[in-house]
Amino acid sequence: MDKKSKALKMMLWFGIGSLIMTFAGLTSAFIVSKNRVDWVNDFPIPAAFYFSLFVIIISSLSLLISKKYLIENKKLSNLFLVITIVLGLSFILLQFTGFNQIIEEGFHFTGPTSSINSSFIFLIAFVHIIHVLVALFFLIYVLIRNFYVQINDQNSLGFELASIFWHFVDVLWIYLFIFLVFFG
Repeated sequence: MDKKSKALKMMLWFGIGSLIMTFAGLTSAFIVSKNRVDWVNDFPIPAAFYFSLFVIIISSLSLLISKKYLIENKKLSNLFLVITIVLGLSFILLQFTGFNQIIEEGFHFTGPTSSINSSFIFLIAFVHIIHVLVALFFLIYVLIRNFYVQINDQNSLGFELASIFWHFVDVLWIYLFIFLVFFG
């Protein structure tokens, strides 16, 4: 591995480390806020969030399959990369469906009909969605590049970096979902 590749991987891992600290801070603030008088016990987690968990796990599996075929079968690799991207977009739609379900329960992000629970859930999920969009941008970039350039062992760094970040946002949502279910 050359110096540039090592540097890019290190930058990605530093970025992931900072995101871990960001979400650790948000989830810590969530726990501390449970002592507030306006905390709603047994806040309902939207059903769409359960479906989005399933979708994001499947997206990680489809990306693993895409990587498996990256060098030996470009068409299959691209197919599973497209499936991953579609699942990522579906995840985002399910998140917004979950936001609507929270609103239908009578809770909003801010204002008189908000609660500390709903505000935190909106914030945590929305910040996560932003990072899913970033990961999707890079997966789309890799897909386009894969159409025009034959990927091999020497030039697969972009795919590898995008995959690491995608799996990170997947694992992050699994953590956030479990956190919200057990601490929400």
